[in-house]
Amino acid sequence: MNRTMPLPSLRIGCAGWSLPRGLWPNFPSEGSHLERYAQRFDAAEIDTSFYRPHRRETYERWAASTPDGFRFAVKLPQSITHEKRLLDAMPEFEAFIAQVDGLRAKLGCLVVQLPPSLAFDAGTVKRFLSALRRRHGGPVALEPRHRSWFAPEAESLLSRLHVARVLADPVLFDEAAAPGGWPGLVYLRLHGSPRRYWSAYDDALLERLASRLRLAQGEGAECWCIFDNTAGGEAVGNATTLARLLQNC
Repeated sequence: MNRTMPLPSLRIGCAGWSLPRGLWPNFPSEGSHLERYAQRFDAAEIDTSFYRPHRRETYERWAASTPDGFRFAVKLPQSITHEKRLLDAMPEFEAFIAQVDGLRAKLGCLVVQLPPSLAFDAGTVKRFLSALRRRHGGPVALEPRHRSWFAPEAESLLSRLHVARVLADPVLFDEAAAPGGWPGLVYLRLHGSPRRYWSAYDDALLERLASRLRLAQGEGAECWCIFDNTAGGEAVGNATTLARLLQNC
């Protein structure tokens, strides 16, 4: 008898879990912001970890504040990506992963955002990601911002190491207009366009995005869509609209 395989997860969320006051009526009235947020969304990206370390106990508290199906993506520290520039950075990574392990099963994905000046160097990238993979087997999404990363050699290396290349908006280059790297994970970081961190996305774009995400999910990819247009509070509204549209896809 044929059995239908379950689809991979498709998660919608925001960078952080701040709730604009005007949208409070759409969320439960009791609990912390995270507890209320997690009753409507199943994912959040922690980007404060880029700027400063958090104690393992803090991650444990966040995990305990969310339902069983909730997952966090966590951004690697700038000490690894921007200061060490991926070179000899395993001591910093090991300290980071020891903290993040406080999330336990709710650690969903690691996010590696690189500085715009960091060009692709196959040796450096292979050493760093291979060492990372020996210490962490879960999903990893990498957001490069130098044009040299959007080439077949980089794509092949990321794919071999099961690392997805983030699709980030605004798109920096024509070659960056689609996700890449390992096809088993699709990770979108939507920063707001045309005004980064401020602009809202219109419903027509979100409808197209819902269709593309369903297609990727149907092709076997785990999908994440994180809204980072948080400066004016637009992320929560956009994520809410996208989640509603996905229910009808």
